[in-house]
Amino acid sequence: MSVQVSHTGLVVVFYFAKSVELTGVKQEDVAAVPTPISSQDLWNLLLQRHPRYEDHVVLAVRQQYVAIGDQVVTLGDGDEVAVVPPLSGG
Repeated sequence: MSVQVSHTGLVVVFYFAKSVELTGVKQEDVAAVPTPISSQDLWNLLLQRHPRYEDHVVLAVRQQYVAIGDQVVTLGDGDEVAVVPPLSGG
C-alpha cells in the first residue's frame, strides 16, 4: 500500500529568536510543500531556503512540537510551521 503524496497551497513559516537573524525574515509563505512529509524532509526543505541555518532547532506544526526525524507530518493549505532555536539555560 503506497502513500499518496500531494502538495499544499501555502504553508506559513514563522521564525523566532536567532532564526530571524539567520534567515532575515520573521515569516514567509512556502508554496507547494509535499504532504505527507517527514519532519526531517520538512527541515531539509527549509534549510535549502536558508542554508545559513544549521543549528539544532525545534519545529512546531499547528502549535504542536515535532521532533526532527522520521515523524510524518501532514500539512494543509495555510498550516503554520514554527522554527524555534533551542533554549539555552543559564
